[in-house]
Amino acid sequence: MTGNFKGVIFDIDGILEFQGKVYPGAIELIDRLRAKGLVIRILSNSTLKSREYCAEKLVKMGFSIFKEEVITASYATARYLKRLNPKSCWVMLKGKGFTEFQDFIHDDENPAYIVVGDYREEFNFQNLNKALKLLLAGSKLVVMIPEKVDHSLGEVELTVGAYGKMLEDAAGVKATYIGKPSQYIFDVTLRSMGVERRRVLMVGDRVATDIMGAKRAGINSVLVKTGEFKESDLSGDIQPDFVVKSLKEIEGILQVSLREI
Repeated sequence: MTGNFKGVIFDIDGILEFQGKVYPGAIELIDRLRAKGLVIRILSNSTLKSREYCAEKLVKMGFSIFKEEVITASYATARYLKRLNPKSCWVMLKGKGFTEFQDFIHDDENPAYIVVGDYREEFNFQNLNKALKLLLAGSKLVVMIPEKVDHSLGEVELTVGAYGKMLEDAAGVKATYIGKPSQYIFDVTLRSMGVERRRVLMVGDRVATDIMGAKRAGINSVLVKTGEFKESDLSGDIQPDFVVKSLKEIEGILQVSLREI
């Protein structure tokens, strides 16, 4: 058995793989934990990927992952919108992630909600200015992730949160943020696991998203010094429960819990 932990949430980029390359031992670790009966979840701030596409990509890399075990920011945002049952929405998003929103009424002229994901080249003056006018006219704003900068493709680039924050400030409105470190996406993930929060471990490489989100959700966390980790990350107020150099040390951590049973 693996101590007091019964479930593990893994980030993808920087933990299982980075820039298209699988980290040594990642595939085997997932298989061993599953064989021991732990509940596995993959939690990604990707908006471009649907949970199905994300699972398919991981399987092609060699992982044994099922769609139901994957939670992406696009999927979590669609879940959030379904609760609201909006009359219409303008989903500013490219890629496979858009399929998560196929059941909604789409309207970019008078939407009840503007939903900002990774719109890539469509983040142009015309569309951003149009979104601003719609927000000023009463549309509500949902932003899939708060991250403003991304390095996962190799080079630095502006990402979803930068455009969402600009629209939020320009229109003078309050946006709802869904992805890590927001508690909502962790709540969606934890509800799908059926495991007590105190028995769940979050594994990530970024304090600002993975570790902070775990703290807000009330679960233990381990920071792996891979991916986008920087030593300066450990100098702030938000601290992980564990720090390791590689995934090889995760199984050792799973033998103990910082919290009393």
